[in-house]
Amino acid sequence: MKQESKPVHGMWASRWVFILAATGSAVGLGNIWRFPYITGENGGGAFVLLYLLCIAVVGVPIMAAEVMLGRKGGMSPINTMRKLAAESKVTQRWSWIGYMGVLSAFLILSFYSVVASWALYYTWEAVQGAFQGITAAQSGARFDDMLASPWLMMGYHTLFMLLTMVVVGRGVKGGLEKAVQILMPLLFVLLLVLVGYAATTPGFMQGIEFLFAFDFSKLNGQAVITAVGQAFFTLSLGMGAIMAYGAYMPRQVPGKAGKKKPVSIMSTVIIIALLDTLVALGSGVAMFPLLFSGGLEAGQGPGMMFVTLPLAFGQMPGGLLFGSLFFVLVVCAAWSSSISLAEPVVAWLVEKGVNRAMSSVIVGLGAWVLGLGSVLSFNIWKDKTFLVGTFFDNMEFLSTTIMLPLGGLLIAVFAGWVMKETHARKELAMKSFPLYLVWRALVRIFSPVAVIVLVVYSVWSTFAPEKADEPVAEAPVAEQPAPVEPADQPPVTELPGVQGESLPETPAAADVPAAKEAR
Repeated sequence: MKQESKPVHGMWASRWVFILAATGSAVGLGNIWRFPYITGENGGGAFVLLYLLCIAVVGVPIMAAEVMLGRKGGMSPINTMRKLAAESKVTQRWSWIGYMGVLSAFLILSFYSVVASWALYYTWEAVQGAFQGITAAQSGARFDDMLASPWLMMGYHTLFMLLTMVVVGRGVKGGLEKAVQILMPLLFVLLLVLVGYAATTPGFMQGIEFLFAFDFSKLNGQAVITAVGQAFFTLSLGMGAIMAYGAYMPRQVPGKAGKKKPVSIMSTVIIIALLDTLVALGSGVAMFPLLFSGGLEAGQGPGMMFVTLPLAFGQMPGGLLFGSLFFVLVVCAAWSSSISLAEPVVAWLVEKGVNRAMSSVIVGLGAWVLGLGSVLSFNIWKDKTFLVGTFFDNMEFLSTTIMLPLGGLLIAVFAGWVMKETHARKELAMKSFPLYLVWRALVRIFSPVAVIVLVVYSVWSTFAPEKADEPVAEAPVAEQPAPVEPADQPPVTELPGVQGESLPETPAAADVPAAKEAR
């Protein structure tokens, strides 16, 4: 009997460590600044139901497939796909799934570090009390000043990249595992504390109604596309991170009477998807009551997080403490995502014979240098545009609009049509055969069709923005009817390719194409 391959980089200590790691990869900036707003704007509770349906049809089947491929191969995405292509007796061209995933993760890491570093800067500002008594104009000017300073952004980009690569450089057990065991519980605790604080504010019920009131009249075609995009991109699919993490997932865990029981990939993935959704909704419950209590409008994207929320924290009792805790939460979410972006590339270099420490230096330095283009896109190079916009816009478009969906599509096709069915069924370890048949039907037909529609719509939206922007464009705070005087609203700050987006939780994207609606 052929012995199952063991991960060459180590293994997670338990199933729950894998769940924490994969949830950390999935939970990113978009869970905080994107998903709560699109939920409220697209029917509240009705949109949540639609989104959960899309998660079941698109997100979970492809994520289960990606984890399955990773655990079966036990190596980096590139060598995993090489191995599985050989076992399936098909062309080695299927290994390009791994190459594309690793490349997209590297590209996303380069600009994700830039945007995530803003949270580091704002954490320091919050701790210093910089938001106390701040006016709308001052809040907007503070954000503009940060973007206008390439040296300031470069410094925090450097710091965030160092934090990321130090964790990855310590390996699976000593770095990644220890990090998620600290960051994810801390994130959950901070979120609960902030939700508890929001419950004491006068705008709490208004925030709950905005998020969860059922309005089925808003469930149109645009809402469906938005839900499909969120379901795909929020789970960090197609970028190699989940495949790399899946390679470290144990096949068996201790059960009753000392007997080992198999670890079901499907049930594990469902838990991850639910936790990701709960964090996103919890973020909305924590944020929107604060905005409504201050007479501010609900919004999305960096403008809401770095302009409107600081204004709200500066006006409320306990704003110094809870504002600081909020930005620490954002840093935790971004950090847990960034280490998952670096791991696929580092793992591949380790398998090439480079030690992990040096691999981390190479990857971190390369992503840092490439990220300088994104830093300059907000200041010195902001008027230098090509193809779809600034350097940042093009990096984001290539990775999240093209490469991630294409990677997810090919993963579904390989798992559903190319890989031997006996291998897939054994690796998934699903007790229910009918449930396995449902997964197989979804990953072979329904999930690929949904991703194809998503890619077509996203590309079309990018090159026809005057039509695509209308249903989903972010309503800037300063332009909305507000319950307070217009002068009290923070000014609108336009960001190239970032306004209202969800970067790949990754790692990931901007608010016009559906491909950019999730992270």
